Amino acid sequence: MTAETFVTVILFGPLIGAIVAGLFGRRIGNVPSMAVTTGFLFLSAILSWVVFSQWTWGGLEPFTLTYAPFIHVGNFISNWSFRLDGLSAVMLVVVTTVSSLVHLYSWGYMADDPSKPRFFAYLSLFTFAMLALISAADFMQLFFGWEGVGLASYLLIGFWHHKATANAASIKAFVVNRVGDFGFALGIMTTFWALGSIQFADIFPAVAANADKAWWFAGHYWRLMDLACVLLFVGAMGKSAQFFLHTWLPDAMEGPTPVSALIHAATMVTAGVYMVCLLSPMFEYAPFAKHVVTVIGAVTALFAATVGLTQNDIKRVIAYSTCSQLGYMFFAAGVGAYQAAMFHLFTHAFFKALLFLGAGSVIHGMAHEQDMRRYGALARYLPVTYAVMTIGTIAITGLGIPGVDLGFAGFYSKDAIIHHAYTAGEAGDPWGYFAFVIGILVAGLTAFYSWRVAFFTFNGHARWTSEDLKHHWHNRDHAHDDHAHDHADDHGHDAAPADAESHSEPEHGGHGGGHDHKPHESPWTMRIPLIVLAVGAIAAGFAFHHQFIGEHQNEFWRGAIFHLEHGAAHGEHAAPWFVIWGPLIVSVGGLLAAAYMYILKEGLGARLAANRGALYLFFYNKWFFDELYQATFVRGAKFLGDLFWKGGDKKIIDGLGPDGVSALSAEVGRRAGILQSGYLYHYAFVMLLGVAGLLTYALWAWNA
Repeated sequence: MTAETFVTVILFGPLIGAIVAGLFGRRIGNVPSMAVTTGFLFLSAILSWVVFSQWTWGGLEPFTLTYAPFIHVGNFISNWSFRLDGLSAVMLVVVTTVSSLVHLYSWGYMADDPSKPRFFAYLSLFTFAMLALISAADFMQLFFGWEGVGLASYLLIGFWHHKATANAASIKAFVVNRVGDFGFALGIMTTFWALGSIQFADIFPAVAANADKAWWFAGHYWRLMDLACVLLFVGAMGKSAQFFLHTWLPDAMEGPTPVSALIHAATMVTAGVYMVCLLSPMFEYAPFAKHVVTVIGAVTALFAATVGLTQNDIKRVIAYSTCSQLGYMFFAAGVGAYQAAMFHLFTHAFFKALLFLGAGSVIHGMAHEQDMRRYGALARYLPVTYAVMTIGTIAITGLGIPGVDLGFAGFYSKDAIIHHAYTAGEAGDPWGYFAFVIGILVAGLTAFYSWRVAFFTFNGHARWTSEDLKHHWHNRDHAHDDHAHDHADDHGHDAAPADAESHSEPEHGGHGGGHDHKPHESPWTMRIPLIVLAVGAIAAGFAFHHQFIGEHQNEFWRGAIFHLEHGAAHGEHAAPWFVIWGPLIVSVGGLLAAAYMYILKEGLGARLAANRGALYLFFYNKWFFDELYQATFVRGAKFLGDLFWKGGDKKIIDGLGPDGVSALSAEVGRRAGILQSGYLYHYAFVMLLGVAGLLTYALWAWNA
């Protein structure tokens, strides 16, 4: 079989699985629905690795496979197609590998859910939309996949639609992403208007000749490439939850944990990074847009890391970690280090999926309890989960030995990004220094909050009892959701302070009490994906850094990523010691600080949180973005809606129009109906008045 056949099966396999499970799931049953969707995903994953190996070591050349015409109107030409190059080959592996493991993991995690066919159909639909996005040869199919993952995320985040919080979170994600998609659509229109095509093969060669094109508007000349790329990046800000359009991401945790892993590790949130790297021929001629990408990415990395310090919901901490790591990827692309951005996307998929699914294993073992303040001392009960989450924590903090080039996955990609940011600064880009400083600072914060999760969950005193678990299992049996009950700090800001844990020992029986209600390890359908992802979190960086960012990068990418000759971050430059060793120093510092606060001085975090200092409250309340948006955009939109609906539509248009006419007719009829009493003497009296009136008029007229 050829690569063309492989990619066709890869693309349409998940769609077939989604159709079978979605339309016929109730007829064929739960297990066949799960088997069909999971089977197609594993087939796609295996074939993706075959294609990736052919691309990496087999000399496979880029190609575009056209399936059918989509839209042909004048110069606007779009086809259903599959474009294979270095970028799409990497994304195929990332998307299908993580998605297939999430499908397998969901066999155990969703075992008690009554709507398994629907859930697995949504997962496969999500994967198909992402595959359509990464294989697009033009902006139209890219936009189709872009909106497809948005729709699928809405369905999956709100999967437990009996929960008001899940419905609100899905709507929030959908609306915030529409804001970004509006900018994305404007960027596509701008590109088509200026270059006359939406085909990447036509656009990229024409960029250089049109790079200085500008037009006069609102008293200013606007450069084509800068405007188009900034608008396109607005779409990436929404999809990848960057600063200002990030507010939907933590609320997306209302969906089942496998959904969180799929969205955060391999699909929706990485689409923006992929898009910016794909459009490197445009961004390289848009210096202002690249500065915007750098600043937004760096600020996002810092913002999310500070918020992650104070959260208590284990999934929310990891969600903010995703937001922060995406910031790394974006500022890498902003300084021109597209290869490093894609490498971090690749390694991040393994350790972030591992952390999310590991958190799901903890939640499963703790009767769907998500508040870390009710964890502690779980290492002995969840040994496999403890081991793999420790591996994931080491990977995300990027521990490794510089110079020796020995470390876990995050070490290779994160250090490369920080190095390139400094190199960009040395080459004259001041925002490169800004990104470098933020990158070093965030590396320390990442180590602290990541080890905080590990120590808070698996070490220290147990902050749960057998009665707690019994209560949670009872709630779980009566409500198939991811929250046994609403935690005080999940919604609203009158919550108990972060780290306000109680360090009392469990009731008699210790660490879970009775034999029936103790934390337990997950089934093997959940543990196998964790082990596979742990291998990736250990070895993905070491195995592929030569291809992505090392001496073989030109042969690997083969023109999929474009750099101007003077691209500062493209070359390798010697760096001072603090650039090389700085990430390791701050990461070890974050580890030691977390160990001190949550192991050696257990309870120190609670005392610090109880002080409710201004900085703590600022971080705990997520820089007050939700409150700010609620006070401005939400209330402003509601005010305008009420003004135009109640005032304009109902009172003026309807009040003076059809409603007013009908009300006047009804009132006239009601008053006229009073005259119809039904009594004969009333009618005789009226007739007498009429006769008297006529006689009076006749006499008056005769005398006149």
